[in-house]
Amino acid sequence: MERGGYIYIITNQNHTVLYTGVTSNLIVRIHQHITKFYPKAFTAKYNCNKLVYYEGISTIEEAIEREHQIKAGNRQRKIELIESINVDWKDLYPKVVELGLD
Repeated sequence: MERGGYIYIITNQNHTVLYTGVTSNLIVRIHQHITKFYPKAFTAKYNCNKLVYYEGISTIEEAIEREHQIKAGNRQRKIELIESINVDWKDLYPKVVELGLD
């Protein structure tokens, strides 16, 4: 059975940085960002620890393709994508944990 994936966008407290990523385990990956598991990573350097958007994709290959689409867009398109599901830019990580999305 093929495993799916997630694309996600995280930001910092002031929403000045938007980072788009892909993962097969959303809970673990966002936790790594929050705890700065990789201290030299871009997200650690810019304090990106707030999950503002995610999308479940049926295969990891399709998730990677979707990540490339999002990264190719400009900041305004990313903002529109975020606000299509999260107008108030709330941190979605607690909901992800509650839902048990892996």
